[in-house]
Amino acid sequence: MSSKGKISEVFKSIQGEGPYQGLDQVFVRMFGCNLHCSYCDTEPFIHQEIESSELIERILSYENYYSISLTGGEPLIQPEFLQKFLEEFRLYNIPVYLETNGVLYRQLADIIKDISVIAMDFKLPSSSGMKPYWTEHRKFLKVAHKKDVFVKAVVTNMTTSEDIIRAITVIQEVDSNLPFILQPEHPFEEDLQGKLKLFKGICCDENINVRVMTQLHKQLGVK
Repeated sequence: MSSKGKISEVFKSIQGEGPYQGLDQVFVRMFGCNLHCSYCDTEPFIHQEIESSELIERILSYENYYSISLTGGEPLIQPEFLQKFLEEFRLYNIPVYLETNGVLYRQLADIIKDISVIAMDFKLPSSSGMKPYWTEHRKFLKVAHKKDVFVKAVVTNMTTSEDIIRAITVIQEVDSNLPFILQPEHPFEEDLQGKLKLFKGICCDENINVRVMTQLHKQLGVK
């Protein structure tokens, strides 16, 4: 196992996305990603290589938070370090929240026993500007379904109904009750209201547990 992880920053803030919105977390932003989404706004350019023991020390220096959030970038591109860190961090009985692009399902399977909550992004081709990852998302959700999991999709001016329907199909193949978050690219984007209403209606017609939620941390102007 790799003894050092590439970490861009560790900080305490509120969770801004999804069903856990508003809860205090300690965020561990891990360096690097296997994908390049057109709307990415968190790609870190600097990092430190630190031992898992030092990372744990930094996390424990904070007080009064619900969980830690492993975010990025994409945490699962550092699987060996994650395994080592999570094995050591298990002793503290603090929930672990994983934010992921939902592609690296094999890596998830190796660490899922130490994960409490999984926030998985659908990388819709029309939104992300990338190739489809429907097969990977399907396999990922089948692994993630062992834990508390929800999925979200960034909605942009380019997002199509066809991609929303494909995402619904993947959800239905795993569990129609999974929360599906439609997240506008920008929290103050009025031009997206029509699309969000249309996409929410499509989900409701298919009995999907859908919600439209903006990024609270951006609205509040916090990290």
